[in-house]
Amino acid sequence: MRRAMRNALVSAGLLLGLGPVALLSPGAWADAPAPAPGPPSRPPVPAVARIWPVGVRPLVLRGWEPPATVYGPGHRGVDLSAPAGAPVRAVSAGRVTFAGRVAGKGVVSVGLAGTDLRTTYEPVTPSVRKGDTVGPGEVVGAVEPAGSHCGAATCVHWGLRRGEAYLDPLSLLPPWLLHGGPPRLLPVLGVPLPG
Repeated sequence: MRRAMRNALVSAGLLLGLGPVALLSPGAWADAPAPAPGPPSRPPVPAVARIWPVGVRPLVLRGWEPPATVYGPGHRGVDLSAPAGAPVRAVSAGRVTFAGRVAGKGVVSVGLAGTDLRTTYEPVTPSVRKGDTVGPGEVVGAVEPAGSHCGAATCVHWGLRRGEAYLDPLSLLPPWLLHGGPPRLLPVLGVPLPG
């Protein structure tokens, strides 16, 4: 039955001048599918930070290592060297979205003003509460002496998220803060010498 039907279609196509390929190919019956849309473009991370979360220019013990898949291995933030008890500061203005304990560690999360980003700091003993507004450089807690995943060293794990996506928190730092360079002494002009 199928063979007879196929032969009839081919014969009809030949009579109409379409040829067997045009009549039987799927492209003859439907439009070509539209190309699949690419992944949505994400806006860049604005360099809104005005201060490091700890210290002046802390040592980065471990950098950001994005996972290959959502649940894959990686390091979803940066570890900054900091002594126990050191103040932890908000890097930019925002509102505290979480301050409490997660899996036995103190965590503070701040939604950054004017963005869809939020930063996290752990292990931190919070000095703020959910809903508090913080300014850049304002203390949000202190480094906890235990609970660090940095081994023998104490550190602060600084994270950055946009929705459910993890981003590199160092991208929040403007170049002048990230790559400060050595200090430079400038001449002092117009000041009388002592004596």
